[in-house]
Amino acid sequence: MAAQIQPDTVFNGERNAHLNVICGPLINFKNMDVTTSTSVWRGSVLIVTKPGQAQPQLIMRQVGPVSNGDPVSESISKDRNFTIDGLRLFEDPRKAFWRFSITLPLESYEARWEYSIPGFRHAEGQHVRSLWDFVVPSRSQSMRLMFHSCNGFSVGTDMDAWVGPNLWNDVLRVHARKPFHVMIGGGDQLYNDGIRVDGPLKEWTSISNPHKRRAHNFDNDLRARCDEYYYENYVRWYTTEPFKEANGRIPQINVWDDHDIIDGFGSYTDHFMRCSVFRGIGGVAFKYYCLFQHHVAPPKSTYTTDAPQTMHAVNGTAGADPRQLENTFVLESQDVDDSWIVGKRPGPYVEEKSRNLYMRLGKRIAFIGVDARTERTRHQVNYPDTYDLIFSRLEHEVTAANGDIKHLVVLLGVPIAYPRLAWLENILSSPFIAPIRLLNKRFGFAGSLFNQFDGQVDLLDDLDDHYTARQHKKERRIFIQRLQEFAKVHSARVTILGGDVHLAAIGRFYSNPKLGLQSVNDPRYMVNVVSSAITNKPPPKAVANLLARRNKLHHMDHNTDETLMDMFDQQPGGLEKSASWNKVTMPSRNYACITEVDIPVTNGASSEPHDDSTITPLPKDGHSPLHKGEANAGTNHPAADGFSSNSSMYGGLDIAIRVEIDPQNREGATDGYGFSIPTLTYDPTKDNARPISQSYSERSGSQHPESRPQSARPQTAVN
Repeated sequence: MAAQIQPDTVFNGERNAHLNVICGPLINFKNMDVTTSTSVWRGSVLIVTKPGQAQPQLIMRQVGPVSNGDPVSESISKDRNFTIDGLRLFEDPRKAFWRFSITLPLESYEARWEYSIPGFRHAEGQHVRSLWDFVVPSRSQSMRLMFHSCNGFSVGTDMDAWVGPNLWNDVLRVHARKPFHVMIGGGDQLYNDGIRVDGPLKEWTSISNPHKRRAHNFDNDLRARCDEYYYENYVRWYTTEPFKEANGRIPQINVWDDHDIIDGFGSYTDHFMRCSVFRGIGGVAFKYYCLFQHHVAPPKSTYTTDAPQTMHAVNGTAGADPRQLENTFVLESQDVDDSWIVGKRPGPYVEEKSRNLYMRLGKRIAFIGVDARTERTRHQVNYPDTYDLIFSRLEHEVTAANGDIKHLVVLLGVPIAYPRLAWLENILSSPFIAPIRLLNKRFGFAGSLFNQFDGQVDLLDDLDDHYTARQHKKERRIFIQRLQEFAKVHSARVTILGGDVHLAAIGRFYSNPKLGLQSVNDPRYMVNVVSSAITNKPPPKAVANLLARRNKLHHMDHNTDETLMDMFDQQPGGLEKSASWNKVTMPSRNYACITEVDIPVTNGASSEPHDDSTITPLPKDGHSPLHKGEANAGTNHPAADGFSSNSSMYGGLDIAIRVEIDPQNREGATDGYGFSIPTLTYDPTKDNARPISQSYSERSGSQHPESRPQSARPQTAVN
């Protein structure tokens, strides 16, 4: 057995000589401060090494300004070199996690930085690059964003048909043309579902009696085997090219979703979710989520049934188990990451508090990432007081920014403006399914229709994940109304990112046309950019077409409508992905690019030109373009290539969805589809609706359109 690892271990040998690296480097963005005279960018780099290594170092230098993705000058880099010592987060007899915390000054120009790690050598001897680079925005610049989700493969995917994570090649090509400052992972950064197929939960999954399955112990031996599975799966996926190269060059922001744990986690019935195996793998998945995706030390121990102190949270985390700490070092007394908004109490099925995010993405963009998995049950996405914490932090930060923030980007794991599927929920949970379930239980009939956990129809956990599921609709409405109120008070445009559904779409909330509000003055106009999946296979085109047929006009409340936007004017590469009439859902692998449109500079000063073309005749409804930026959405829009920003929607956001043409093409060739989002100039004199805050009285009332009997609802409100 290896010797006990202590925090003050002294190693012999030359520092960084032959640093045996298992995984990494992975670069993260943490936060930035653009409100002081000494504006700074903060991030981190993570490497995983063999245990017993000397403390590694990282060497930074600034290359110089960036122009069209290329360095302009390297002459200023000579006096910009500095060294950062690694901080050990976790070590056991198999591996050690090291974090390099980086703080960089923001310049008057967009700057390229390079870093190297002396002695870096892959533990298995593969060739690796010795120098990595990334780009930091200027003090006056907003970040350029790349958004992705579902970066892995579901169990049973035909790997000959869906060849590898090819789209990361296109990400790197676009990054070379115009660098991304950050890549935002919307959940399912990898898929851990194989743990029940060829991993340590295979035997447990095969137990046919649901009572025995629920009562199964999660002892320390099973925990250790699951721990090994999650770790090895992270290493395997995070060392897969070309995703591996992007990990070292584009700083990441991540929130997790169910597949980062296991398919459907949180959305099965409560009595089954509380079983020991689910709670156990929830704790182990959280451990490696902290390390790989956030570069922070994990809890000292995770849930096991033979260590009672781990079965209930102590001070917001699992209690310490001496067996799990044997020959193991875990960093203690670390500062709380200032980007985190930590929930007040642990989740119902994970003995940890939620980790929501606030970050400043450059000069004019604020960002909120909602941890919609830690607190999730079949009947809630987040605790009410977690929303209060999020909006309190947001209010504090935006007020301190003194009017600089013009956009709020909100990251959710799943779409929130999306076609209703209540009719499918009703069918799959109806008594008509019971005889088929009985045949499945006894004879295996229709085996692919039912999941191996609780015996329910497999699609139900996915439907229960949706904000539009009937049990989440009230929570959804309140959340959207709070975002609307924020937009009104701060005259800041809200844009929502969501993934999960394995296709691309653009949903929008907007003021009912009867109110006569132009989009530029409309705080209810919020776009939901749905981009999924960057790697996983898309659904069949028949499913995408069915969703498109369900793209009805919905009335979220008396003043807010919603629907999907026509975006996909032609098929990518001329290859049929969906029906020719379907312009709203695209079942092909994809990712999104988000770029603030530069305001022209005249005589050395930025000034937004007067543009009457933003004022357009109001459409009858949201099936038509709502403003100039939507009017030519698709392949001919200036933003479609993913790196241009000349749409003339000054100060707004250009959005591109890059769609894979052929999954057999390892280069990841894509076609782009674009549109623009305007800034918000809210003028209360132009808003004929009653204040949004008054609509809070409807939160529990029965007068809401979605709570009225079907016969009393407007015919366009199909819920």
